[in-house]
Amino acid sequence: MAVNGILGIKLGMTQVFAADGAVVPCTVLQAGPCVVVQKRTREKDGYEAVQLGLVEFVKPQRVNRPMSGHFKKADLPPMRFLREIRLSASDEDTRVGDRVLVDRFAVGEFVDVTGVSKGRGFQGGVKRWHYRGGDATHGSMFHRAPGSIGASSFPSRVWKGQHFPGHMGHQRVTVRNLEIVKIDPEENLLLVRGAVPGPNGGYLVIRKSKTKPPRKVE
Repeated sequence: MAVNGILGIKLGMTQVFAADGAVVPCTVLQAGPCVVVQKRTREKDGYEAVQLGLVEFVKPQRVNRPMSGHFKKADLPPMRFLREIRLSASDEDTRVGDRVLVDRFAVGEFVDVTGVSKGRGFQGGVKRWHYRGGDATHGSMFHRAPGSIGASSFPSRVWKGQHFPGHMGHQRVTVRNLEIVKIDPEENLLLVRGAVPGPNGGYLVIRKSKTKPPRKVE
C-alpha cells in the first residue's frame, strides 16, 4: 500500500515562465518532510491508512502527556501537525517511521490541496454573500442592509438556508486538480499552478488527484 499524499505549509505565491514564455502564477508549498506516525490496518481498524506527521521543531512543553505517549510508542519526536491519509493499492510496504518526501510527486501530475481559508470575522451580506445592495444616491436610505427575508403570504416563514450576515471564512476548503509545475527535492518545495486556501504559513494536506490523470510533459 502506497501513500499518495503529504503534509505541507503554504509559503506564498510567485510566477514562473513556461517554455513558450507564458507567465504561470504558482503557489510555493513546503511539502514535507513527513514521517509515518501510525498505521491503520483493515484487520484492526476496517480500512487502510497512515497518520502522517510534518517534521518540524516543537518544544516538549507544548505537547501534552497523551500525545507524548503516542509519539513515544512510535519512537519519534513530537510533531505539531498530524493528519490521516488513506493508502492506495501498491507493492510498497509502508511502516511506522517511514519518511514521506516530495519526490513521490512528479511534474505534470495533478493534486488536491486542502487547507483552512482565511478568517474574515463577522461580515455583512454584501461582502459575505455578494448582495447587490440599494441605491447609493437620490435620498436612498437603503444601502447595505439585508432587505426582505420572506413574504407574509407565502411561505409565511423564512426559507431554510437563508443567507444572513455572520462569521465569514476560517473553513476547511479543498481546491482540486492543481497542476504541479516544478519540484525542488533538496528544499522540499512544490510549485502548483494557481492559488490554494489559507494564509502564508498555513498547514495543508496535499493528495494526488483521483479524477485527473497526469499531463504528459515534453
